[in-house]
Order: sequence, then C-alpha cells, then structure tokens
Amino acid sequence: MKVVAQIKQPIVKEMELFEKKFYSSMSSKVALLNRITHYIVNRKGKQMRPMFVFLVSKMTSDGIVNERTYRGASVIELIHTATLVHDDVVDDSNRRRGFFSINALWKNKIAVLVGDFLLSKGLLLSIDNGDFDLLRIISVAVREMSEGELLQIEKARRLDITEEIYYEIIRQKTATLIAACCAMGAQSVNAPEEEVERMRLFGEYIGMAFQIKDDLFDYGQTQIGKPTGIDIKEQKMTLPLIYALNHCTKEEKKWAINSIKNHNKDKKRVKEVIAFVKKTGGLEYAVKQMKSYQEKALVLLETYPKSIYKDSLELMVNYVIDRKK
Repeated sequence: MKVVAQIKQPIVKEMELFEKKFYSSMSSKVALLNRITHYIVNRKGKQMRPMFVFLVSKMTSDGIVNERTYRGASVIELIHTATLVHDDVVDDSNRRRGFFSINALWKNKIAVLVGDFLLSKGLLLSIDNGDFDLLRIISVAVREMSEGELLQIEKARRLDITEEIYYEIIRQKTATLIAACCAMGAQSVNAPEEEVERMRLFGEYIGMAFQIKDDLFDYGQTQIGKPTGIDIKEQKMTLPLIYALNHCTKEEKKWAINSIKNHNKDKKRVKEVIAFVKKTGGLEYAVKQMKSYQEKALVLLETYPKSIYKDSLELMVNYVIDRKK
C-alpha cells in the first residue's frame, strides 16, 4: 500500500464525505464559476491539509469528528486553493500539478476573481455557522502567508538573507498553513487551549521540515517534475545556499553571489553553484536541520496514547522528509 493511502486509512470515510461537502461549498449561480471550480476539484492533489485536520481532530478527541471539523477542513482547502490560483497569476505560471493553471486556461483577470470568490466562500462558511474561533485560525495563516511572500521578495533583491530570516520566511510562507490545519483539527472538537497550541506547533514543525525538503530537491538527482537549479535561477535563497555562503572564503562568496545575480540563466554556471553548495556542506547541514524539526514534531506526539490516528500522523511526519517529490 502506498504511504499516502496508509496515512489516509483511518479517515477514508471522512475524506469521502469531505470531498462532497467541499465541492458543494464552492457552488455558485454563475455557470462559468461552476465550470472552473469543477475543473479545480477534478485536479486536486494529495489533500494533505484536510487529512491533517481530520487526523488531529480524531487523535485529540478519541476518534470524534463533527460538522465543525468538516467546515474547518473545507475552509482551509478553499483558502489554500484561492492562494494557489493567485500564486499562479503572480508567478505567471501555466502549469499546476501537471495540468494547465486557471490563468493559462481562462486568463489572469478571471483567475484573480476566482481566487477572490473562493476566499469569500471560505470566510462565509465560517461566519454563517458562527465558527469565529476557526475563522481566527485561518485568518492569521493568510496574513502570515502574505507577509512571508513579501518578506522573501524584499530580501531576494539584495540576496542578504540570514539563516534566521530564512526560517521566518518559510515559517510564514509554508509552515503557517499546516500549523493552521492542525490547530483547526483540535479546535473543531473543542480541545483545551493548550492542546490547540501544541497541535499548532506540531504543524509548524512539520511545515518547516517540508519546506527544507523542498529546498533539497533543487540539488537532487531525482526527477521530481521540478528541474534542479530552479531556485538558483529564480534567485531564491534556500537553506543549503545560505549555509554555503556563510561558510566559504570571501572570493567564493563574491563569485557565488555574482553567479546568482548576473549568470542565473547560464546552465553551466548554475551547475557550478550547485557543486559549490555541495562541496561546502550546505546539503548535509540542511538535512540535519530538517531532521531536527522532524524530531521536534514527533516529540509533541509522544504525549498522546497510542491510536491509529497517532500512527498516521507519525507516518505523515516521516513521509514529509522521505518523499521523493
């Protein structure tokens, strides 16, 4: 059995019902919108985020989920989908998970409006049902994701990202949404405040490990649908590169920054930068940091009694850093 199917095992019924509820939460009186949301639903990814919501809610409540849990998972997925649609416009990207993006098929103006529509649907789903505690969790995540993206853009121009700033960027850009999923799962079944916070932190650690793993793919040999060196071409400061720049000679640093700023379209030069990062120990350091976040996440699960939901969450933590794409 594939790992994702194994993780999903204890919540198969919930995920099936969730899909129906999620699809109906997108409905509109506008035929064009329905055509586009149908396209989105039929090209969904692994749906890791709703899986986090259901597994955490079941682990923290002896296997219970309720309507709030379904709404919480739907809100997360609606808002996550809205941010992806907007991201593709911002990045001028024509593909998403191997399919055409919304902006590629329906142009930017429609894509931005669809993103806005999904965002408002998510907000109204919470407001109409009085789930203000769940709305607060997701609203904080959306604010942080925007701040993280803008902080990265601001820093990328000068290539002066320290390790500390890098962690702050990935915490906001990537980890905050997974943290929201886990907090949402606990909050939806009315878990105590300290437990909601523990689960939020659990999600944050997984998100940090997840992003560092993504950074490592840029230097890997395995074919993952993303060519190696793409982060360097886009002048993204990732952890292996930051470490290498902080642990090399002045001349090497000058050469590497010049390569990234002025020769990032030169394939040979990009390969040389990748080799430089490997030689300086950037990859080993990033792996070490990723595993440290993995450990922190697993430690937070130790406080819970053994259950199939806890097993799945442990599997999820390990899958995040063992995945091949």
